[in-house]
Amino acid sequence: MPVTAAAQSASGPQPPTPSASLAAFDALGPGDQAPGWLRDGVTASWAFDGAVAMRLITVSENATFLVTADAAPVAVVRVARPGYLAGADAFESEVAWVAALAADGVCQVPAALRTGDGTFCAALTSDDGTEWWCVAYGYVQGRILEDIFGDADASMGGAVDPTSYYREIGAINARLHEHVLGWTPPAGFARHSWDVPDMLGPTARWGRWEDAVDGAERDLLEEAQAAALAVVGQAPRDAAAWGLVHADLRPSNIMISAGSGQAEGELTVIDFDDCGHTWFQYDFASALSFLEHTPQAPTMALEWLAGYTSVRPLVRDAVELGCALSMVRRLQMLGWTTTHRADALPPDLWSAQVPGTLAVAESYLRNPTWLLD
Repeated sequence: MPVTAAAQSASGPQPPTPSASLAAFDALGPGDQAPGWLRDGVTASWAFDGAVAMRLITVSENATFLVTADAAPVAVVRVARPGYLAGADAFESEVAWVAALAADGVCQVPAALRTGDGTFCAALTSDDGTEWWCVAYGYVQGRILEDIFGDADASMGGAVDPTSYYREIGAINARLHEHVLGWTPPAGFARHSWDVPDMLGPTARWGRWEDAVDGAERDLLEEAQAAALAVVGQAPRDAAAWGLVHADLRPSNIMISAGSGQAEGELTVIDFDDCGHTWFQYDFASALSFLEHTPQAPTMALEWLAGYTSVRPLVRDAVELGCALSMVRRLQMLGWTTTHRADALPPDLWSAQVPGTLAVAESYLRNPTWLLD
């Protein structure tokens, strides 16, 4: 089933073309210093005191930097890809939801930092005249969950099994959804959608998966796409099924606390930059991103489901939709690799993108609920 431009959702802005990029940071690797225009602009906008330094953490939809003042970490600043979000309202809306989650005790989240003029975002101009939107969150002590999988660090109790966290991830997702169902967003709240044309086809926000494969491989993935979209096309869009979601709650966007005001091992949800309106079960698919082909994926999926249903019940149709969206998400993220840097993923996950996606497609076509059966 092809995805056409005519099917573009009216509920969200047209996505940027893949050429809208973060090329200004191509020469930087993790740990490198930010360019002077960015460091100086961030320092002035957020009025950080002391000797301020900014070092790159990663480049994905954003260039993300750790800010230190007098060598002490104080903040993480996200510099958005030009055109990815629609101006100040999108950033202020993200912060509004994060603040509400914190105020209502839904989950641990970092605190957004106000600029000197009282807003939560700043538009900075680079030396070539490009405008860059930035948002800053307070530094959270701990480690990214993805980074500790397989570690034998004694401080973490030996090697870390990723499946052991998925029950809590599922429960967090359910609490987020329950919160959205009872929350009234502030006036002017504006976030994009994750409808099918935002994920697949000529208007895919992150790139076309078709650019990564050809021949028999493309034929297989087109068959899997058609099968998954047949399910997604029948999915309800009422308030119980469709709403605001994190949209990327995977191990790279979860921190595990090292203490300092939080319980040891407590999870903190970060990076709400992709949050938008879609089916709630898209969060199931997002939680397994890049991992659907691994031997642990069915166990992760079952653990996620157990955690989710301990908070919010699911009917069988929702489970089937989650698996279909997992197939869609795998294709979406294959498209993502055609427009993003390889170092945005661990090397083993990057190299597995094409063969892993083919394996997922074969599994889905054999059994559409393969992740949970």
